[in-house]
Amino acid sequence: MNSGLKDRTAGTLKWNTIDRVATQVLYGLSGIVLANLLSKEDFGLVGVLGVFQAFAILFVDSGFGAALLQKKEPDEDDYSTVFWFNLGISVAVYAVLYFCAPLIARFFGAPVLTSLSRVMFLTFVLTGLGIVQTNRLMKRMDVKHIALADLFALSVSACLGIALAIAGFGAWAIVWQSVALAALKSGWLWASGDWMPKAVFSRHSLRDIRHIGLSVFISQLFNTLFLNIYQFVIGKWYSLTQLGSYSQADKWSKMGSASLSQILTSSFVPLLAKVQDDIQTFHRYMRRIDRFSALLAFPALTIVAACGGSIFHFLFGTKWDVAIPLFRILCIRGIGTVFISLYSNFMMALGHGRKIVTVEILKDITTAIALLATVFTMSLEALVWGQLAATVVTWIAAGIIAARSTGYAVTELIRDIIPFAFAALIAAIAICLMPLPAGDISRWLNPASLAALAIQGITGVGVVVLILALLRVPELSEIKAILAGKR
Repeated sequence: MNSGLKDRTAGTLKWNTIDRVATQVLYGLSGIVLANLLSKEDFGLVGVLGVFQAFAILFVDSGFGAALLQKKEPDEDDYSTVFWFNLGISVAVYAVLYFCAPLIARFFGAPVLTSLSRVMFLTFVLTGLGIVQTNRLMKRMDVKHIALADLFALSVSACLGIALAIAGFGAWAIVWQSVALAALKSGWLWASGDWMPKAVFSRHSLRDIRHIGLSVFISQLFNTLFLNIYQFVIGKWYSLTQLGSYSQADKWSKMGSASLSQILTSSFVPLLAKVQDDIQTFHRYMRRIDRFSALLAFPALTIVAACGGSIFHFLFGTKWDVAIPLFRILCIRGIGTVFISLYSNFMMALGHGRKIVTVEILKDITTAIALLATVFTMSLEALVWGQLAATVVTWIAAGIIAARSTGYAVTELIRDIIPFAFAALIAAIAICLMPLPAGDISRWLNPASLAALAIQGITGVGVVVLILALLRVPELSEIKAILAGKR
């Protein structure tokens, strides 16, 4: 890797990490307050809307945003065409969902969903306005402006959501927070950016990126379907209260896995696209990215899972205890999700769009089997164990397909991650064996849970660093240098 490209990659990774950490801190702080102020049913109502919103955002982007990242040198016609296409689709999809809102409310037996959904669905239109702006910055490996937009939008929208919750607006507090977040982020990107779309709609540009875009869209369509089918099933056949508990576990577990996936995708896909014609260099980068991803994913998500009880008791008291075992399982599932996404990015960088769809179909088949096998138990814990099993099977299959598609040996993929998985496992065992201080955990922000969390967290991180240092893992020194600003 030449020094200029290496410095840009390190800078991109650093700003992506700052962005995601700061974003999750702000998002987390508002989420903590809202979780203590609002009811489980309020979260259940918003969880139902999240299913439809996820599909709407998917159709708005249509996979073309990812295709722009994969394309080696997109031009102004490409960016403008994708922008106008996204805008037209977003308006059309919103119109359809606006008139379908009463049907959604009737299906879930909650009349308030009609008005909630018509406002909430504005978020995907507002988000769509910033997709191309974001992708241009990512393509240039200039994520500083994205980070600033996220911080501004999250800070203001979080204050709005908390103020509305205190005022007694219930689920509306989350809805208006989401709308404000999307509007403020897109507004910042337009105000601070140096790009405006041209009055151009090129069929040639659409055809040029359609292949990879369509593959990514189909992949994301199936992914979104099976990621959100659990909310749909729980909301319809269990209860909105149980959906609220599941949504909390799912949301807090995804804060880790989704952040890692976003950091890795935005940091490394543009880099891989630049070396897609040199397979030896591609393999070298692939190995470094695979190992660096393992360094982040295994310790972080395993330690968080092991500390799950202390985290929830400190943040929420005992209000959300039913979500703790779900949270732990979903955190471990998140490790597999990160690597499935990573392997898909490897294939996308080489233009293997059909292989990405194959991985997604396999994941959806295993998820469907797991859902059918567990749904009639009427147990939320059984449902998420099924999700974990499906993810592990898909992870193995995705690794094999990615290895064959890129020419990188499966044994190398496995060897890359073993040291980090081992360190994370030992850290989790150490955390579970730690004696914890006693105290009242019924109220949130209690000292006993904070002390327990501090002990567990320091123990977990210390064990991981010690083991990786003993194994002389080079990535440990590299990440220290990046965090210290030396790269």
